[in-house]
Amino acid sequence: MNSQSITTVFFDLDDTLYPPERGIWGEIARRINRYMVDRVGIHEREVEALRRKYFAEYGTTCNGLRREHGVEPEDFYRFVHDIPLDEYLAPDAELRRMLQGMPQRKLIFSNADRAHIERVLAILDVSDLFETIVDIFATGFACKPLEDAYRIAMRKAGSPAAGGCLLADDLARNLLPARALGWTTVLVHNRAPAGAADHQIESIHRLAGLLE
Repeated sequence: MNSQSITTVFFDLDDTLYPPERGIWGEIARRINRYMVDRVGIHEREVEALRRKYFAEYGTTCNGLRREHGVEPEDFYRFVHDIPLDEYLAPDAELRRMLQGMPQRKLIFSNADRAHIERVLAILDVSDLFETIVDIFATGFACKPLEDAYRIAMRKAGSPAAGGCLLADDLARNLLPARALGWTTVLVHNRAPAGAADHQIESIHRLAGLLE
C-alpha cells in the first residue's frame, strides 16, 4: 500500500474502534431479541432465525424489521442502544494518539445511528478527531454491504477518488464492496481468513503503523 495515496479513512464503529471482547455487541444483540419479542410480537423461537435472515437479505436486522414489519427505525435504535456504555468502554489514550498523528481525513462509516456513534466516540474521547459521521440515516438505510452505502459515504466525504479511500472494518463482508470500488480495505480483529481484505490487523491501534 502506498500510504501517500490514502487521503480519506473510513472507520467502522462497533467492534472496530474497540475490541469485540468488550461485549457491547452481545448486549445489543440481546436487546434486539427483546425488541423483536416485546415490541414487534415475534415468538421467541423465531427470533434468531429471523435475525439471520434479515441480516443476510437486508444488511441489518433493523432494515428487515422496517421492511417486513413496519418498524420505525428511530424507535428500534433508541431501544437496542439503551445500554450503559460507560460500563463497557473507557477513554482510549492510545487510539487518540494514533488518530491525532494520522494526516488523512477521518470519518465514521457505520450501520448504527448517530446517537449511538456519538456516545461511543465521547466515551473513547475521540469525538473531535472525526470530521464526519456517516450513519444509517445519512445513507437512507442503504447500509453496508450494499454498494449504494459506499457511494453515499464518498459523497458525504466530498467525493474523494476511490483509490484514495480506505475502510477499516471488523466484518469481511463489509469490505468486499469497498474493495470492488477501488478502496483499500483493512480487516480488523482476525475475523476472517487472510485474503478477505487487502490488509489485516489485530487491533485498530495498528492502523497507523500499517499506513506508515
